[in-house]
Amino acid sequence: MLIVLSPAKTLDYESKHRIRKFTEPDFLDHSQALIDVLRRQSSSKLQTLMNISPALAELNQKRYQLWQPKSDQIDAKQAVLAFKGDVYTGLEAENMNSSDLAWAQDHLRILSGLYGVLRPLDLMRPYRLEMGTRLKTRRGKNLYDFWDKRITDALNKQLTTISSKTLVNLASNEYFKAVKPKSLHADIVSPAFRDWNNGEYRMIGFLAKKARGRMAAWIIKNRVKRPEKLIDFNLDGYYFDEDSSGEHKPVFLRDS
Repeated sequence: MLIVLSPAKTLDYESKHRIRKFTEPDFLDHSQALIDVLRRQSSSKLQTLMNISPALAELNQKRYQLWQPKSDQIDAKQAVLAFKGDVYTGLEAENMNSSDLAWAQDHLRILSGLYGVLRPLDLMRPYRLEMGTRLKTRRGKNLYDFWDKRITDALNKQLTTISSKTLVNLASNEYFKAVKPKSLHADIVSPAFRDWNNGEYRMIGFLAKKARGRMAAWIIKNRVKRPEKLIDFNLDGYYFDEDSSGEHKPVFLRDS
């Protein structure tokens, strides 16, 4: 199986946890093209474009000016360690051993507005560019136009490499919209996580995000390769609910 995750807005370039092994992202030329467009934006335009504070706009304008396609571990970090937030709190990549990370390198992909697709050990510089940003480029009016089929083609290539016909979608709707399901050579399985709240089971954003990370970690550590095994996921009190589930949408409930 191939797992896809969303990135996170929160980044961690301060912690001392580091690993030596790294790879370079596959789409650096395309990332450079986006950076060239972003460098021409004033901080006030970035503030409006991204709906962020003036301080964040100034920070990211500086990041774009300093960005280079080739990185090293002085100014960059492996993606799976650089991203923080609810998904990555659940993933706990910093606690994975070298064997887990090597398996994740083949079976996990992180979708990215700037980098397109990232492997866990791909070095990345700090940035902010959400996939839903309506950044105009020569390719179109937004990042979905910019990436077009490139992300889907990259996922298809990796599915072939690992001889799999299953993609586990643990990404948000915003990011998975960058994938073209009709062109994907795989069945898409999209797990859903619901918590008991105010008399009913409902999807609660930050809890669902953490659960996606937990499931990704569980798949990696248990080397899960068959989609039917996903129903065995039972971390943090979640359990599979057959009545709520569909053919490609297993639903996991938690009572408290």
